Amino acid sequence: MTGQGASGDYRIVVGVDGSPGSVLALEWAVREAGQRGATAHAVMAWEHPQPYAANVWGLGMDPALDIQEALASAAAAEAARIAGEVGEAQDMVVTSAAFEGHPATALLQAAQDADLLVVGSRGHGGFVGALLGSVSQHVVCHASCPVVVVPDADRHHS
Repeated sequence: MTGQGASGDYRIVVGVDGSPGSVLALEWAVREAGQRGATAHAVMAWEHPQPYAANVWGLGMDPALDIQEALASAAAAEAARIAGEVGEAQDMVVTSAAFEGHPATALLQAAQDADLLVVGSRGHGGFVGALLGSVSQHVVCHASCPVVVVPDADRHHS
């Protein structure tokens, strides 16, 4: 790990997809960043549905940039809202980005030089009752940094 400091040396990447689990993961990551004076980097990933993509590119259009900008803006707004609520440290930096591609692949690439990767236990598309979703399970197995999987709020521990 690279350490911590006001300059944001310590970098936390968090997966965001708008699901309740990803909001909890983002809240956890922002709090952790606040405690460390670190950077929390919210990452969204998206993929074109295949029939849509084939038709649009055939017409010479590429909506990828508009989608990427809209998702990055949505991630930034949610991260800023949570950072404002948490308000743990003035030294905390919150950034965001959106990438085209499979969420697990995008998160692993974004976290290559990170100190920590944070994901929710299940996002959109998760099987009801599953302990881990496919993305969280994949990043736990393949990340080059430690991974925190934030559990669902409605999961009761006995």
